[in-house]
Amino acid sequence: MKLVTVNEMKQIEEEANLSGYPYAEMMEDAGTGIARFIHSLFADVKPDLSAIGLVGSGNNGGDTLIALEHLQKQGWTCLAYLVRSRPAGDLLLLRAREAGCQAASLEKDVDFKQLNAWMEHADVLLDGILGTGAQLPLRKDIAAVLKDIANQPSMPFVAAVDCPSGVNCDTGDAAAETLQADLTLCMGAVKQGMLKLPAFQYVNDINLIPLKFDGKSTCWEGIQTIVVDEGILEEAFPARPLDAHKGTFGTLMVAAGSVNYTGAALLAGKAAYRSGVGLVQMAVPSSLHSALAGVFPEATWLMLPHEMGVISSSAAEVIWENLDRATALAVGPGLGTEPATRDFLKNLLSGEKGGVEKGAIGFLGQKEKHNLAGKSKLPPVVIDADGLRLLSQLPDWPGLLPAESVLTPHPGEMAALSGLTVEDIQEERIEITRRFARKWNCVVVLKGAFSVVGEPGGQCAVIPFATPALARAGTGDVLTGIIASLLAQGKHPYLAARAGAYLHALAGLSAAEKLGTPVSVMAGDLLEEIPNAIGK
Repeated sequence: MKLVTVNEMKQIEEEANLSGYPYAEMMEDAGTGIARFIHSLFADVKPDLSAIGLVGSGNNGGDTLIALEHLQKQGWTCLAYLVRSRPAGDLLLLRAREAGCQAASLEKDVDFKQLNAWMEHADVLLDGILGTGAQLPLRKDIAAVLKDIANQPSMPFVAAVDCPSGVNCDTGDAAAETLQADLTLCMGAVKQGMLKLPAFQYVNDINLIPLKFDGKSTCWEGIQTIVVDEGILEEAFPARPLDAHKGTFGTLMVAAGSVNYTGAALLAGKAAYRSGVGLVQMAVPSSLHSALAGVFPEATWLMLPHEMGVISSSAAEVIWENLDRATALAVGPGLGTEPATRDFLKNLLSGEKGGVEKGAIGFLGQKEKHNLAGKSKLPPVVIDADGLRLLSQLPDWPGLLPAESVLTPHPGEMAALSGLTVEDIQEERIEITRRFARKWNCVVVLKGAFSVVGEPGGQCAVIPFATPALARAGTGDVLTGIIASLLAQGKHPYLAARAGAYLHALAGLSAAEKLGTPVSVMAGDLLEEIPNAIGK
């Protein structure tokens, strides 16, 4: 699903209209698509279905009238309730009446008696009062209608036509009177403001009514922002061959952990296994091995030199010496931000080895520094958490990144990397992600409500979920493990990041549902829900 601003949608429609896809045909396609979708949801539920359409004066009102006409023809009993007057002799209203729809108007129903009588028996309410260009605050008459409906003792199923009336589809602002939808049927594309708060609270489930813009609008073809949907999981997790072995699904090395943050490494490694990688090799300070190995027997272990429980700069050499089997590398969870770990990251990314001579257990003796550049290269890398803070301290760090790198900053880490303020980043999350994915020549996952994934070519994808279940320490480590697992399995970095972020959000929602509240979700709970989310 493409994600557009209100102005972009206007341009798309204008171009299409001039290119042989007239407005009238767009509206016909929209209305019939709404009717088809609603009928498919309810046709097998009960006989004698009924629907009320809240009809405004604009295009959304026209879409609603066409939908009511088609539902009436399919055996529904429909009422067109004119919240705003339609043009004199409106053909769409005439067609609806000729099909058998009843009509009423707010102008003649000032006390809402007729509306309320219909509401008692309606199965579906189509909210088509206002479109995507609506401005706030709401007119008093519209606000009064929405308040009356919200106060009904029982509510029908509410389907918003293109957007809930009262939502600003650019800014995400929403009037207090906005009617909460059970689903929102977007015409052609999802509007950007619907994936912002507070608007998202009124949108609920988003579904697309496709329109025929392909080949009719250069603006449509140039839209580079999409909304990720469940199809991404089928793409990222295809059926597995019956004759597979662990090597079929790659080897992930996880360079993580410190004396103060042992759990971060564990969460990332376990999330990777839950996401399908064949083998996880944990590269951790040797002092952590005894504590972690007993609770993670599925992993293999690479013990790294350390300074007081923190990975030392010379650990980069040990990793380089053991990369021959790794198909992806995750760096950062729980590393800490000491100078030693900063130097470790620099040596790791630059290929500089030095400080230790490999012995029987990986790190005995000293030898002269040298560089491996040109002899071998790092596999695809995910850098997260402390790794990002350390990265921001390195001069000209974008030039150190391998070609297939994924960075997963939250807004604070993004601020450290970009030099922008958190406020600026949050204000323009999509464009900021797009800009720096291009500048840094890597995939960027800007975490938070409605996480954004950008890639160097300018494409961006928005994850259509926001949940406080993920506002908890350790959930970012789980995301790192998921994305790195997909990279290790050979997925393209942009696909791995999109699928990983989508799966991560689903797991959070599933954990909250299972526990009965997002308040109690811990990072470890996400691990248990990853399989369920993949199965969906």
